[in-house]
Amino acid sequence: MKRIVAVIIPLLILVTAASAQKTAINKAVIKFQLKNLGVNTGGTINGLQATIQFAPGKLESSTIEAILDASSINTENDLRDKHLRSDEFFDVEKFPKITMKSVSFKHKSGDNYTGQFSLTIKDKTKVFEVPFIYTATDNTATFKGGIKLNRLDFGIGSKSLVMSNDVSVSIEVDAAK
Repeated sequence: MKRIVAVIIPLLILVTAASAQKTAINKAVIKFQLKNLGVNTGGTINGLQATIQFAPGKLESSTIEAILDASSINTENDLRDKHLRSDEFFDVEKFPKITMKSVSFKHKSGDNYTGQFSLTIKDKTKVFEVPFIYTATDNTATFKGGIKLNRLDFGIGSKSLVMSNDVSVSIEVDAAK
């Protein structure tokens, strides 16, 4: 009996560790946009790492956890990028990661779903409903969705007469199945 337990426990540990491995991301495009001086401006954030266990037939046990590298913010303007990385905005020295973790999922119709996600930026967490489209082939799962958030809820910048508080974020991820 002790031998069986001695064999089963390490196997369970290996299976649990394997199931928590990061998902291979084939492509990830995370874009943000807001108005500044009345003009749409924006950029991208890279460095996505994710653990995706999404099954349309098993939404109650599906999970998505994603981490973005906050220092990878790119607006194609080095001076602006440096400013956005400063403690006035993302404070990437103190808060290097942006995280998003699923709470629950609902199927709407066809390939359309919504997920409740906890988004954490600068140690401030807020729950959002994120509508998304999920499609799959034999090897690839594609997620396309987006949210609108208020940057002030996360302490990103301060009130401004020229910069909008509302930020639109679009997410497109192709992941290995």
